[in-house]
Amino acid sequence: MRRDGPLLGLTAIAAVLALWHVATVATGVPRWLLPSPLMIAETLVEQSTAIAFHMSATLLESLLGLGAAALLGIGLAIVMDRMPRVRAAIYPILVLSQTVPIIAIAPLLVIWLGYGIAPKIVVVAIVCFFPMAVSTLDALQRVDSDAVSLLRAMGATGQQVFLRVRWPAALPGIFSGLRIGVTYGIIGAIVGEWVGASQGLGIYMLRAVDQLQTDRVFAAIAVAAAMSVTLFSAVLWLERRVLPWKDDGS
Repeated sequence: MRRDGPLLGLTAIAAVLALWHVATVATGVPRWLLPSPLMIAETLVEQSTAIAFHMSATLLESLLGLGAAALLGIGLAIVMDRMPRVRAAIYPILVLSQTVPIIAIAPLLVIWLGYGIAPKIVVVAIVCFFPMAVSTLDALQRVDSDAVSLLRAMGATGQQVFLRVRWPAALPGIFSGLRIGVTYGIIGAIVGEWVGASQGLGIYMLRAVDQLQTDRVFAAIAVAAAMSVTLFSAVLWLERRVLPWKDDGS
């Protein structure tokens, strides 16, 4: 990984924000239509208490949903890897499930589970489940067959082959699925909150839109983006601790 990668990324973000600020000031666009980055920063400070309250709700929903998605997705992938007939039956259903917009499912979950935290957790789990399951299954399928054959020739059981070869070799792919999944977690929670919630960044954004407080909407978007980046970085940090030999190119 290039050492100047993060610096280049930060420079690009700073350049975009600077151009944004200059454009809003030069054109005199109204605050309710497109606030400048400086206005959004001021709103973040002014609304820090309210945003922190709603952020904590969204973060909790995301973490619980991500945990459920990881357990179910990785678990199902292992089952599909070990049982080809199960894979043949379930995999098409998994693919088909991705054709249904989550925004269409969320209202049904509210009807079935109420307006509490449960439907938001389920939405996050649904959104994050597919990439985790598919990445894990693909990683398990790509394990070196020669290493597997060697252990079997030495009399290793199926469980021993899985624990000593297949699982360790699949970990990089599993972490790739986790990295993809966590970036969807915050989005899933916010979508669930749009449909029905009393707290969370999603409902905070809807209330701001109703009052044409665009600066608050952008502030919530900035916080949501920061949360996603933080979760992504946490998974990347964990991956580097578990797989110190892996040279991550991201």
